[in-house]
Amino acid sequence: MDIILQGFALLVSGMTIVYLFLWLLVIVMNQATKLVSKFNYILPDDEPKKKHRHAAQQQAKDHTAVAVAIAGAIAQSR
Repeated sequence: MDIILQGFALLVSGMTIVYLFLWLLVIVMNQATKLVSKFNYILPDDEPKKKHRHAAQQQAKDHTAVAVAIAGAIAQSR
């Protein structure tokens, strides 16, 4: 019975340490977010590049090439 109580004490102390660490991690991450957003003007994020219609046309050509290759492979296998 003594071993079970020691195991339970170890379980409770271990889980307490884990929850305290996670709680501390959440607090530190929230504070870091506030700090980084305060100094974000120094190194701002790049704006995402916009896709041009040329890229969409190139992608359509790629799909056409794949379809032709698949049709050729099917025709050759028959």
